[in-house]
Amino acid sequence: MSTKRKFTTLVAALLMTLAAHAQAPQILDDNHAMLRVGVQGKYLLLPVQEKEEYAHIDVVVDNQMRQALNVRLAVDKVDYYMPLDIKRWGAKSLLLDITFHGDRRATGAVKDFVCWKELQQTDNYDTQNREVYRPLYHHTPLYGWMNDPNGMFYKDGMYHLYFQWNPYGSQWENMTWGHSSSRDLVHWENHGTAIEPDAIGTIFSGSCVVDKNNTSGYGAGTVVAFYTSAGHNQVQSMAYSTDNGMTFKKVADNPILTSNDPDFRDPKAFWNPEIRKWNLILAVGQEMRIYSSPNLKDWTYESSFGKGYGCHDGVWECPDLMKLQVRGTDKQKWMLICNINPGGIFGGSATQYFIGDFDGKTFTCQQTDTRWMDYGKDHYATVTFDNAPDGRHIALAWMSNWQYANQVPTTQFRSANSVARDLDLFEADGEIYCGVTPSKELLALRGAKVKKPTPACEIVVDVKSSADIVLSNSKGEQVVMRYDAPGKTFTMDRKNSGLSDFSESFAAETVAPVHGNIKQLRIFVDHSSIEAFDAEGKMAMTNLVFPSQPYDKIKVKGGKVTIYEIK
Repeated sequence: MSTKRKFTTLVAALLMTLAAHAQAPQILDDNHAMLRVGVQGKYLLLPVQEKEEYAHIDVVVDNQMRQALNVRLAVDKVDYYMPLDIKRWGAKSLLLDITFHGDRRATGAVKDFVCWKELQQTDNYDTQNREVYRPLYHHTPLYGWMNDPNGMFYKDGMYHLYFQWNPYGSQWENMTWGHSSSRDLVHWENHGTAIEPDAIGTIFSGSCVVDKNNTSGYGAGTVVAFYTSAGHNQVQSMAYSTDNGMTFKKVADNPILTSNDPDFRDPKAFWNPEIRKWNLILAVGQEMRIYSSPNLKDWTYESSFGKGYGCHDGVWECPDLMKLQVRGTDKQKWMLICNINPGGIFGGSATQYFIGDFDGKTFTCQQTDTRWMDYGKDHYATVTFDNAPDGRHIALAWMSNWQYANQVPTTQFRSANSVARDLDLFEADGEIYCGVTPSKELLALRGAKVKKPTPACEIVVDVKSSADIVLSNSKGEQVVMRYDAPGKTFTMDRKNSGLSDFSESFAAETVAPVHGNIKQLRIFVDHSSIEAFDAEGKMAMTNLVFPSQPYDKIKVKGGKVTIYEIK
């Protein structure tokens, strides 16, 4: 039985099946229906069929529209169910006002759709993992779609991660901030929804800061969030939390920043001690705009950066700006992170960066070439935690690519975050580059040494000179990695890695430049991903893989291999 069918069957069996207690749908025309639902369970389980077009649902309680969402409601079969919390409003019944957008000639009459029979209620939504490709030690949503990491901050021993989330399907839609927290950057607790769509728009990417000195007037230690409200236009909004990010209150005078540019999004705020003000950097089309503020409320435009620098083959997104130490020197430089889609070096999404100087108003770039933070296909929307301990700059990326993110072969969830990475700078051949090192917390994952790869493991290769590494299984599927010391490159070939027919863009070979000699490679394998690092942080490469069975064989030429199981 397929994973998708097994998941659907088991969920249906575990629902303690409560009837939806609905009247028959009222069919109003070829694309419009209404359904009255009597509230009995906590959740109304929405039956999803991924190949169908989205249906728009307005949830009406006591004649007031309380929520709007888009769901691929099942027409002739159910792929999975997604939960809608219907007890939250305290009503005995509610009305679903549903508009279908599919072609009736292809899908048939609305009255015959299977969704009417499959709507069910339950007090407990089953989130037990049954996906063979769900990672063991990477952050994933409990269910539904996830993309960009948002609003990350550290406070009182806890790392908080928000993320672009669709709670009502495993493809992009209904953008909401989901929330997870962790004490060790590895084990994450899910907290559900943090910030929901409103009348201004759905909730796109953004950032959080810890306002230690109460510059905003909301209280010392308040967590202040900035996010893009995506409605008819993209505008910037603000919310704040006085309970360490568990709940947020949106400010009354949103939006706080507007523009007539169509792509105006992803605010990243940070405290700049050199000017004793806050800075905020925004992605606008193919440039970054920089603002300053004394109080997180009143923002002054300072400058723009981008023209003539880096790759411009797609829209610039998800910026970050930070001051970093150059290893082994007393020099410090500023680094501006710029995610771009499309336009990545191997197609689709990728993260580029710029090294330079920043005076609180203007970023001045000192490089002329385009530089990529990670040379795989599945590293995007990279941003760092605010207020990280010990002055660290800890980054997470979305581990996917817009070329195929909606089509990867998972059902219960889609997408994971990369492992945590510490960022710094290093010099090579007179140039300064971004260093990317697996965060020290990952060392705690190492369990016993094992003789062969497992579905989730860390592989360490002590390199003599050049090296060839082949991960494979009995199906003949394999990932081939090669470090070419004379050529100063590291290559990962996933063309024969397993499932790839879901997208013609998936099968690929990725190549990274190497600065200096690699002495040790650290390779993190986790069910559906491989992340390879120079242990000294001078090369990083992240790629998804979907083997039909786990890789359990390894062949290494030119190095000594040690494999650690993951605890």
